[in-house]
Amino acid sequence: MNKSIYIIMLTLSSIMFSCGSITQTEDNSTDAPLDTFKYQTEQFADVRILRYNVPDFEKLDIKRKLLVYYLYEAALSGRDIIWDQNYKHNLIIRKTIERIIEFYQGDRETDEFKKFIEYAKCMFVANGIHHHYSTDKFIPEFSEEFFVELINNSPGASFPCSEGESLSDFTRSIIPIIFNPELDSKRIVLDDNKDIIASSATNFYENITQRMVEEYYRRLIDPNDTCPVSYGLNSKMTTENGRAIEKVWKIGGMYGQAIEKIVFWLRKASEVSENRAQKAALLKLVDFYTTGNLRTFDDYSILWLKDTASIVDVVNGFIEVYGDPIGKRGAFQSMVSVRDIEASKRTRLIADNAQWFEDNLPYDEAYKKTEAKGINAKAIHVVAISGDNSPTPPIGVNLPNADWIRAEHGSKSVTISNLVNAYNESSKTSGALEEFAYSQQEIDWAKEYGSISSNLHTDLHEIIGHGSGKLKEGVGDPSATLKNYASALEEARAELVGLYFLTDPKLVELGLMSNLNVGKSQYNSYIRNGMLTQLVRIKLGSNVEQAHMRARKLIAEWAFEKGKPENVIEKKVKDGKTYFVINDHDKLRTIFGQMLREVQRIKSEGDFEAGKLLIETYAIRIDPELHREVLERWEGLNIAPYAAFINPVLVPVYDGDNIIDVRIEYPTDFLEQMMYYGKNYSFLPLYN
Repeated sequence: MNKSIYIIMLTLSSIMFSCGSITQTEDNSTDAPLDTFKYQTEQFADVRILRYNVPDFEKLDIKRKLLVYYLYEAALSGRDIIWDQNYKHNLIIRKTIERIIEFYQGDRETDEFKKFIEYAKCMFVANGIHHHYSTDKFIPEFSEEFFVELINNSPGASFPCSEGESLSDFTRSIIPIIFNPELDSKRIVLDDNKDIIASSATNFYENITQRMVEEYYRRLIDPNDTCPVSYGLNSKMTTENGRAIEKVWKIGGMYGQAIEKIVFWLRKASEVSENRAQKAALLKLVDFYTTGNLRTFDDYSILWLKDTASIVDVVNGFIEVYGDPIGKRGAFQSMVSVRDIEASKRTRLIADNAQWFEDNLPYDEAYKKTEAKGINAKAIHVVAISGDNSPTPPIGVNLPNADWIRAEHGSKSVTISNLVNAYNESSKTSGALEEFAYSQQEIDWAKEYGSISSNLHTDLHEIIGHGSGKLKEGVGDPSATLKNYASALEEARAELVGLYFLTDPKLVELGLMSNLNVGKSQYNSYIRNGMLTQLVRIKLGSNVEQAHMRARKLIAEWAFEKGKPENVIEKKVKDGKTYFVINDHDKLRTIFGQMLREVQRIKSEGDFEAGKLLIETYAIRIDPELHREVLERWEGLNIAPYAAFINPVLVPVYDGDNIIDVRIEYPTDFLEQMMYYGKNYSFLPLYN
């Protein structure tokens, strides 16, 4: 079960927080000041391509620069893994697309070729042929005939045919995989009326049913184990001779070729580690990748938690379980970062008061932690992202995910300062705030308080939300008890913790915000986003599938309904446009508290039926008329609802055989970076 879980990207409300203007130049040098750094480079389909700066990287000493560089190489070495995890044909399709882009000799200015390039970019954003958020399969806007032409007119290209397969046979085999909308149409299916394992295109499972998987873990898991490993976290499940088996991801096992490269760079990183705690954690991670032993991964997680002094940090491994419809298998991801010293003062203050927050949560006393211990919080500047984190990274992280480790040893929470800054700077003067906010007061509050209220909500979500509460004795892993509703319920729980405290006078007392209007501004934004603006990420006629979106819709819709007797949130129509306006922020906080108490009870007791009822009632279905209206209003703004990032490039500077410096560069071409990664970080065989 994914406890820590990310806020996948800054929500659409962040676009509406923006105000003022920014002068952007083409200055992309390593020391370009932030007010001249070019944040957005292009926009296509439903995606904006952004860049992020790493402040003061040049001021790091050579040892830390080397550490960052080695961890950067370890991160990129695992890139192929997420592609294969997402869908079993992804690597073959990607290699085919890459070969065409490099070798095609035809006219590259035609409309069809431009549509092909857009398809390729969408694929690179999603790490495969299913949308990164909706998980729906991309259907090309160019024809099958043109695709054949692309392959046939790419002389010199080495296409990924299997042994003995002709190019024409290869072409015929790959066409339905790409073009047939019914074949593997959705990467993650969460419909409780279907076999969500057999129906999902994800490569975490093959030739196996949901019933078989659940029975396998029912026999394996001991409900009385107080320190259970995260079963299934590092393996693919399939069948052999009619029995369920796990193919473990480790050296010598599945994904072994890429993991060997990761381990090579992790060992080098350990040689320049900042301290003994960091070195011990890195070497334990190497042990995990070598053995595949999940107990070793827990040992690594605990050692990683204990390293609170290092300036450089890394997440590397099979971590988050969103890509698994039943929430067990971890996607490969990596994030390399350096501490944001100044912003960390804010997160540290929240962590230092974790016990006060825990004591004042509206939970049943039986489900509160008696001691909120081991909570470490900081702000960071990310330097490199890879795998499931890239190119659509989170803005907040709270790890590890294992409940028992969080209870016994605590957690590490981060807010990612330079990504938040990139989102905010790229979104200024978008017009979305003026389009969807009802009153001038909403607009004024958003412009004055939007950035700090968003950061505080993220901090409270990660540091307090995911780190709070406890399970009832005897209740097992929520991924087993709450199943396909577990991730959305956990995200709702963390979101509600943040919302509940955002209008508490304690935050003013601590100096975290100047007045309670900061929190009220976030309430406005949250309801506006949950009821309206997040719908622009969903195709008309579709349901809400993604866990974070379900959480936001659940909270907003539930609060709207429960507040109807006192008109707490009012639906208004002005000039033919729909708005949702908060009439009483204090009463809304009470409603948030009531819902938070119930969601915590559901998690603590493993109440599947109650969790299912909440999600199915409030979080999934969309009013089609309202949805159509929102899409039409958004279309006029010409804003892509999603953002993806180009990574900085780290370049070692040599004096003979020795690296004497590491230079950071900020490329501007997304497709060029994807092609570079394909040539330099492809370590997995295409056919096993």
